Amino acid sequence: MATNGQLSERINPMSETRIERDPLGELPVPSWALYGVQTERARQNFEVSGLRPTGRFVDAMVWIKRSAALVHQRTGRLEPRLAEAIVQAADEILAGQHRDQFVVDPYQAGAGTSHNMNVNEVLANRANEILGGKRGEYRPVHPNDHVNMAQSTNDTIPTAIRLGTLTLTPRLLDAMGGLAKAFLDKAREFEGIIKSGRTHLQDATPIRLGQEFAAYGHSVERSGERIAGAAEWLRDLGIGGTAVGTGLNAEPEYPGLMVRSLSEITGERLREGTDRVQLMQSMGDVASFSGAVRAYALDLGKIANDIRLLASGPRTGFAEILLPAVQPGSSIMPGKVNPSIAEMVNQVCYQVLGNDTTIAAATEAGQLELNVMMPVIAHNMFFSLEILTNATRIFAERCVSGISADAAQCAHWLERSPAIVTALAPRIGYAEAAKLAKEAVAKNMTVRQLVVEKGILKGKELDEILDLRAMTEPGVPGER
Repeated sequence: MATNGQLSERINPMSETRIERDPLGELPVPSWALYGVQTERARQNFEVSGLRPTGRFVDAMVWIKRSAALVHQRTGRLEPRLAEAIVQAADEILAGQHRDQFVVDPYQAGAGTSHNMNVNEVLANRANEILGGKRGEYRPVHPNDHVNMAQSTNDTIPTAIRLGTLTLTPRLLDAMGGLAKAFLDKAREFEGIIKSGRTHLQDATPIRLGQEFAAYGHSVERSGERIAGAAEWLRDLGIGGTAVGTGLNAEPEYPGLMVRSLSEITGERLREGTDRVQLMQSMGDVASFSGAVRAYALDLGKIANDIRLLASGPRTGFAEILLPAVQPGSSIMPGKVNPSIAEMVNQVCYQVLGNDTTIAAATEAGQLELNVMMPVIAHNMFFSLEILTNATRIFAERCVSGISADAAQCAHWLERSPAIVTALAPRIGYAEAAKLAKEAVAKNMTVRQLVVEKGILKGKELDEILDLRAMTEPGVPGER
């Protein structure tokens, strides 16, 4: 199954069907389907986006069902052969089989009941096949009575959101680490290149190109720290809360055993939530994590914009850096090469911002003991992590690591910057320095040329005060 959730043609109705029944009555289900009647109703009801659940949403729900079967086998509540069949079916799915059987649109009925039942039905039908039964008969394994034992959509879906997010986060953090390293490597490479700083898109005092790139790397690192910190809140699980968080129909030892089993299968440090009612009511932990991801997207988008500006040209822009060419930039202008990777990064960042806005609004929409907007929260959270991880990795590998600097162009703009007069302000005063800047622009002269022409500074004093490299470090010009 594609990670972006694209719907395949496999779900088109086929001529051969079987009849299944649920509390609403009978409904034909494709005979080849491992899913059942409740999934088929949802498939027909919610033909909205043409998308399927993300792969990680499926994984997370299967982890829960697998763990529940093992726990119930351990406590004696579920017959061993049934538990073992459910576990085998789950392992097949986690190994990549039957992925086309998860067909419910992300935009579905509230809470995620349809997605939960899709997983329950697929596991039940496959478990029954393993035990010699037939699809659609739900004997001896029933999707509700056995696969969903001691569970509710209301505690499995929020648990799945937490598990999916936690297990996707390391990939994002790894990609961010790679991007930070790429920027910091370039910072060392560009350490000796002095250029004009810019504020308000106007000339500002000198800065080293290496300092700019180091700042980009450190911004990415700080974002990684924020995201890792926000993920800690997701380790508290409300599994075992069942319908409203009170744990009806779940054995007292069930929550702790589930947390232990889920920790083993995911490799994550998980904790049993101290207040399962709160963990069911509130999506605040997920919204907080999404906010940290949003902050990274904001920083990353700004960095991508900077890279595009610094590479603008090659003759009528800044042209202080050169980006690796990855594809032709125009269908009409021969030889044009665009900052394609940085442009992609910008678009991904805008999408992540939109996803976060959806998550925030859906988080606020919770009512009383449940937030029924969890399906759209899950979809947007997993989608953000997937595309932001990929964009970060591609940005590092196909853009940043291949950037080179045009030192001559940096020097060209720097010498012409009127902001160099800032170094003279402690000596001649702000007002006089401002006059010099204005005159230099009017006469199309450099500040150094004008200072020499007017005899304001000479010799060693001139070199010390207008030392461009020294201007990129703390200190008062001429008094270092």
